[in-house]
Amino acid sequence: MDDDTALPADDRTIGRRLRSIRTARGKSQEVIAGLAGISASHLSRLESGERALDRRSLTVALANALQIAPSELTGLPVPAPGDGSADAAIDAVRRAVQAVTMAVPDGQVMPVDQLFVRVHEVLDAKQRCLHDQVGATLPTLIRDLRASLAAGHDDGELLRLAALLHHAGTGAYLHGMGAPADLCWSAARLSGEAAERLDEPVSLGIAAFAQANGLLSWGSFDLAAQALHRFDLTPGDDPQLAGMLTLSASLVAAADSRPAEADAALEQAAEMAEHAGEGNAHYMSFGPTNVAMWRLSAALEVGEHERAVELAESLTPERIVAPTRRANYWVNYGRGLSRMRGRLDEATGAMREAERISADKVQRNPVARDILAELVARSKRDAVGRELRGMAFRAGLPV
Repeated sequence: MDDDTALPADDRTIGRRLRSIRTARGKSQEVIAGLAGISASHLSRLESGERALDRRSLTVALANALQIAPSELTGLPVPAPGDGSADAAIDAVRRAVQAVTMAVPDGQVMPVDQLFVRVHEVLDAKQRCLHDQVGATLPTLIRDLRASLAAGHDDGELLRLAALLHHAGTGAYLHGMGAPADLCWSAARLSGEAAERLDEPVSLGIAAFAQANGLLSWGSFDLAAQALHRFDLTPGDDPQLAGMLTLSASLVAAADSRPAEADAALEQAAEMAEHAGEGNAHYMSFGPTNVAMWRLSAALEVGEHERAVELAESLTPERIVAPTRRANYWVNYGRGLSRMRGRLDEATGAMREAERISADKVQRNPVARDILAELVARSKRDAVGRELRGMAFRAGLPV
């Protein structure tokens, strides 16, 4: 079972990185599988690429068994897919965040109305999957916004903009581009710092949502739950934000193997969505359609792939207005289909549709990349296999 010569040294998939770290630790598959609560044969399939590592709970369990951070398994390979422009943009964002943290933003002081327009242009571009535009404009905006805050003009409105930008702009962009978890967390903290200075329920709720999602990436499920529950935002304060916080609580519970709590939160969010209707407050797209999307995510998180496919097929993707959410739908539908016997071609089609909407959602997302690698490993040399290998090649995966 434990054949350490079966795979070449290659860190382009999570499974191969898992194997590399395990062998460097001098641990057998039996030992690590036992510590993670799975069988050695399951671990062998993960390492070989025959099964994607696509659940947070299992990623965290394996990271704990290896005594590493989950991000050491899920990080992008070096060099990352693409022509390098995305990595250069992420580095520019990192340097802007560092400068802001050091209170030396080196930005331009600007009127609040101009910054308002710039922030919302970035957030609109993010929802439309215009990642090159976001990456090109975000670093300067981060610096200018903090410089204007330091000047003390229109302080309250600028703090609201900062809390929103670092959640829906900085953090969402970095997470979507596969940036390191520590950088995503730094963005969440900037949102939190702005909200804490402002001390208003809505901005605090936005920051809590950002921080909970950042902590999920780290595998810190208990801290993510605390981030969501340490203050009380009622639907009367902001119905769409309250609904999104409830959805976030459902995903935290699902990742933390608390299915009853996850289901209860989803039912509560569904009731809230019926009253709130479809909307896009704070660029969160809360409403009945988004609740259905989160049900799909929760089903995948607990390994209910048949249920996930049923949920995906009950949705009409054309009704998902934001392209970034629509790309997520197709990735998650592909994830579910990848576990269904006889539906390889449909899984391929779903992933290809996601790639058409946003190549980065497939090429730079660790879970999507592992799903592609699994599908390639299982495909035969037919038309579907050729299309899969094309997607895998563009994602920088071994083919």
